[in-house]
Amino acid sequence: MSSPDTVKAPKPSSSRSSTQRPGDRIFRGLSVGAACVILAALAGVAIFLTVEGIPGLSADPHAMSGQANFFGYAWRLVFGTLLAAVIALVVATPLSIGMALVISHYAPRKIASSLGYLVDLLAAVPSVVYGLWGILFFGPRLGDLYRWLEANLGWIPLFAGPAAGSGRTILTAGLVLAIMILPIITAICREIFAQTPTLHQEAALALGATRWEMIRYAVFPYARSGMVSATMLGLGRALGETMAVAMVLSSAGVGTITWNLISTENPNTIAANIARQFPEASGDAVNVLIASGLVLFVITFIVNFAARAVVARSGKKLNG
Repeated sequence: MSSPDTVKAPKPSSSRSSTQRPGDRIFRGLSVGAACVILAALAGVAIFLTVEGIPGLSADPHAMSGQANFFGYAWRLVFGTLLAAVIALVVATPLSIGMALVISHYAPRKIASSLGYLVDLLAAVPSVVYGLWGILFFGPRLGDLYRWLEANLGWIPLFAGPAAGSGRTILTAGLVLAIMILPIITAICREIFAQTPTLHQEAALALGATRWEMIRYAVFPYARSGMVSATMLGLGRALGETMAVAMVLSSAGVGTITWNLISTENPNTIAANIARQFPEASGDAVNVLIASGLVLFVITFIVNFAARAVVARSGKKLNG
């Protein structure tokens, strides 16, 4: 028998536990609404590009800069777009990771904060400014380097020449893109490196590892997925960049397919071609440009989807 003095604790009310605060409901509604708006905007862009771009697939060759079909028209632009983006990634990725490591692990705190601030400022510079800098300052000073590459390394197809003295080449455009995406990759990598568990780093140092060995075996495995995400985000910026590439490149129309990085004949990119041709386009030419925009949209979607898959796979390996 239970004692009369025993007081039974009241059972928690199920309705009370399931009831949410008004603030939680409002925040949840705003979050779901924002996600729906983003999805609706993305769907709207995809529908517009598809509806307006399909007529351009069978347009007259005159509207495709003389190309026999849309595949030949789009392939040249896709080649230039990917080539410029790859050049930018090859140059920017190691520089960004190195800069992020200097800021997070090597430089003193005061110097690191100043470096981080300066790198972040690069992201605030407009694309037009980068384009003006590339065409008026950076490109002309690369002309002598291109002539040297042609004279000494001209047997390599990448530097076969004839070298462009003005410096307005696909290589210059790729280098300008590398500077533009450098702050994006650096900022993300810096934050990921700073979140590496301190115990992991101290354990590696206590076992006799050098600072580089500690970074290699403790920081990089933890930050691998974040580094991939940062690189893919920079790639997305490089693929869609318009004004800087349009101002630096000397190619008109769809350009040419060539691996020569310093020649006067250059490939063109999808975004730069749309920016140049759209103001004067009319009729089927507009549909062709929109169809090329749809191709760029699909490429960007595939790149982001692949990046998400790589990040998810890296996360599973790290947790497993």
